[in-house]
Amino acid sequence: MSLRGDVCVVTGAGGFLGKRLVRLLLEEEKLSELRLLDKEIKPQLLQTLEDCRGDTKLSVFEGDIRDGDFLKRSCRGATMVFHTASIIDVTDSVEYSEMFSVNVRGTCLLLEACIQENVLFFIYTSSIEVTGPNSKGEPIMNGTENTIYECTLKFAYSKTKKEAEERTLQAHDEVLPNGHRMSTLALRPMYIYGEGCRFLLGHMNDGIQNNNILYRMSCPDALVNPVYVGNVAVGHLQAARSLRDPQKRDIVGGKFYYISDDTPHISYSDFNHAVMAPLGFSIQEKIMVPLRLFYFLCFLMEIVCMILQPFVQVVPPLSRQLLTMLNTSFNFSYQKAQRDLGYSPRFTWQEARKRTIEWLASQLPQEREKIRANNQKKTFIPF
Repeated sequence: MSLRGDVCVVTGAGGFLGKRLVRLLLEEEKLSELRLLDKEIKPQLLQTLEDCRGDTKLSVFEGDIRDGDFLKRSCRGATMVFHTASIIDVTDSVEYSEMFSVNVRGTCLLLEACIQENVLFFIYTSSIEVTGPNSKGEPIMNGTENTIYECTLKFAYSKTKKEAEERTLQAHDEVLPNGHRMSTLALRPMYIYGEGCRFLLGHMNDGIQNNNILYRMSCPDALVNPVYVGNVAVGHLQAARSLRDPQKRDIVGGKFYYISDDTPHISYSDFNHAVMAPLGFSIQEKIMVPLRLFYFLCFLMEIVCMILQPFVQVVPPLSRQLLTMLNTSFNFSYQKAQRDLGYSPRFTWQEARKRTIEWLASQLPQEREKIRANNQKKTFIPF
């Protein structure tokens, strides 16, 4: 089912996934209007979209996701909302109140705006981390939407994404003022990689400072399945088409779907090496210290930070829960999304890897220069 003639809103339109989704919508759908909603939309983004905009009206809405009046103006007359905006943080460096206000309260305000403005369709970008892993590090291999897994979420990010997802699915079938009913669904992508991934840049920078040797933080047998950003965007488009289809709406509405692709099952650390080895990076053979000792050191860091908390806010660089996440086999199938949504990865692992490597290669010279300049500042002694 086409989105032809629709007015679509993409929140987080200036972000990693948002930019890719915006371009895909312009390339494949003849929309009446596409609204780009974010705190800030850089003019360069609009310039890069000129080649695929066609007759679609592009509108920019800059504002705060926690501003209800702003959201109502943004959603007025819209047909569909893609909600990709959120604060992403797995180190707990962001205050919980801030995380909650954006990820949960912002989502609730957006849902209220959609209901008040008669928006028919709402797609929420959730995360694999709303599932786990749990603090015991219990693995899941080729999990599905029906996999039962006991987990008390530890990260503020995971908790707030889970609550926002639940609020989204609860709003499915909500009666709108015009008598129609709103349809919602949620997508749970795996760890997303590709051009523009700030986490990959961070790992590359660490490797540069470590004499082109990537740090190993994951055991080789802790298998996860990262997903390419282009395929996640395709998953969103297929979800929208399915919600738009009256024959599929009752099947997919109110449900969540895992989005993965054919990227090999691999540990997080070995994945970093897979996309950076062609750029001259090697990787540590083993984790720096035995894993049990690593957990104990993390525990000590957490205790120290807790003691210091009344005086100064210190965030440990690594927590036990993050170490657990990095060392737990946790991977999921996309078969249900394929069956219900018609989703199929458009980019093979070979193509996704090639594109990611080329992007990292384009960033490498300036990242090396930044690090060199910073190191010079640290060693400069004024007289």
